[in-house]
Amino acid sequence: MGRNRPSISIVIPVYCAEQTITSLVEQLFQYLPELADEYEVLLVNDGSKDNSWQTIEEIVKTYPKVTGINLMRNYGQHNALLCGIRAAKHEVVVTMDDDLQHPPETIHILLEKLKEGADVVYGSPITENHGLFRDAASLITKMVLSSVMSVDTARYVSAYRAFRTDLRDAFVNYQGSNVSIDVLLSWGTSRFAYVKVEHHARTVGESNYTLRKLISHAMNMITGFSTIPLRISSGIGFLFTVFGIIVLFYTLIHYLIVGGVVPGFTFTASLIAIFSGAQLFALGIMGEYLARMHFRLMDKPSYAIKTKIQHD
Repeated sequence: MGRNRPSISIVIPVYCAEQTITSLVEQLFQYLPELADEYEVLLVNDGSKDNSWQTIEEIVKTYPKVTGINLMRNYGQHNALLCGIRAAKHEVVVTMDDDLQHPPETIHILLEKLKEGADVVYGSPITENHGLFRDAASLITKMVLSSVMSVDTARYVSAYRAFRTDLRDAFVNYQGSNVSIDVLLSWGTSRFAYVKVEHHARTVGESNYTLRKLISHAMNMITGFSTIPLRISSGIGFLFTVFGIIVLFYTLIHYLIVGGVVPGFTFTASLIAIFSGAQLFALGIMGEYLARMHFRLMDKPSYAIKTKIQHD
């Protein structure tokens, strides 16, 4: 990135966006010539159920610097991003959503922040209002991400991001089906930054990230890229061990001072239920990690490409 105008690859995962993707590409080609001498746009169709791929084919015929990649099925947003990032040819990668919420006219703000020395810059929304439950789930997801990445800036993570393309060397051999682009980027750098930019309101359709999907994504990140649940399980086991020792001492002291056994079937049954629950909780966490190992040994790919097209 020695030049003042680094070359740019725009990566956009596309899912059921036939109504918005053409307009987004038109806007991009209005601003990209002002930002870089060399640029490209990669549209990765993630198993859309509508006519998104046909729309992408028409876009590729119109714009010579657009590449269309059609995946065999729906793998998920981050998997589609990984595919596009690996296909990028230029110095800087900018990732965007396909729903026109990320304004192309603000790309230069991310690039300016990148020039200040950061390796990854997020375009965090100035205001974020998706409803109480969606906002709460998003906050939990970002807290989990912050703990996994060990970076404070993770609280400002957004799908609108710019980063240096050579960071992908840190995860060039990654093949797991569970993908988090932000975690993978943290394998290559700790220099993260963010800028506040205006995100447009969605005008077409609804977000594909439901409350359930956000919670599932958070669980995938915390079990797929960290050992925090195992540490929690160990901590709970230690606490209940201490609690059991205290109860044992109480029983012995009561027997020595008062004589007889400690009365109370309910108390005993409650203790058994608590300890059994703690054991099952720990076994469940270990089972989740074993399942991750099982799927990893199956060598399930992050994605599979069906078709790749470029302008003739």
